[in-house]
Amino acid sequence: MTTSLGTHDYVADTRNETILINVNGQLLRRAEAMVSVFDSGFMLGDGVWEGLRVHGGRIAFLDQHLDRLWEGAKAIYMDIGISRGELERRIYATIDANAMSACHIRLMVTRGLRSTPYQDPRVVVSPATIVIIAEYKDPLPTTIEKGIRLATVHVRRGYPDVQDPKLNSHSKLNCITACIQATQAGADEALMLDPHGFVATCNSTHFFIVKKNRRGQEEVWTSSGDYCLAGITRGNVIALCEDNGIPVFQKNFSLTDVYSASEAFVTGTFAGVVPVTSIDGRHLTDARGPMVARLQGLYRALIEADVTARGRP
Repeated sequence: MTTSLGTHDYVADTRNETILINVNGQLLRRAEAMVSVFDSGFMLGDGVWEGLRVHGGRIAFLDQHLDRLWEGAKAIYMDIGISRGELERRIYATIDANAMSACHIRLMVTRGLRSTPYQDPRVVVSPATIVIIAEYKDPLPTTIEKGIRLATVHVRRGYPDVQDPKLNSHSKLNCITACIQATQAGADEALMLDPHGFVATCNSTHFFIVKKNRRGQEEVWTSSGDYCLAGITRGNVIALCEDNGIPVFQKNFSLTDVYSASEAFVTGTFAGVVPVTSIDGRHLTDARGPMVARLQGLYRALIEADVTARGRP
């Protein structure tokens, strides 16, 4: 059975072969953009990152993304080393150098170079490493319309005293393992449970279902948020529901609730709101349903309002 890259599937663009990548403030051609084998991110996954979308030359929800980046860095006791203003200028310098008005950005910050392969941060001997990769990448229109398939995997979102799932860290092996299991099961992405068996999130997106209450009104449910990243798109979709009279609940629910849902969808910075058509082989919809279509429209309008009102360096 063939599978896709899920919500991150995109049309290849040859322009990406010659992009300029920002490494610690220096713009380098793709083939020349490298970090040391002693870098904390390469050695240990020690760092935090953000995925950003550029629309009309402006970065959508940049303040929310930078808030999360700085909060994550503070939580792991890492000094980013430059101000928010300087980082924003670096990001826009990268976009401008590549003459991009629409793109996807991976912003990565690691703790810097270590003097020896060892986990103790006291062996770090350089400022933080900051890499900005901007690519010509748009989600496939068929993904937005026809959706993806999910498979529940055995890899759980863990307790915060093991590795807090709220951290957007470079250490993603549990999500990678979940993704592999889902792919081997013939799905596009993994649905992950929390330690108690309730639905938590997906390996690279956040998960929602649509359920009818006893009055026949459709409600949007997502996890409690205790075992997932504080997703920017997730939070914006919850707010859109609240602002537009759509009942929305952050709560514990099980796979029984999922299998009996009328619709399901995932959210993420890259593709926004994407329908889920089947879960564990159980058919939900043939394509996007009415709730997903409505939320996609509201989310597009929110992006447009954000970037229209947003300045830039």
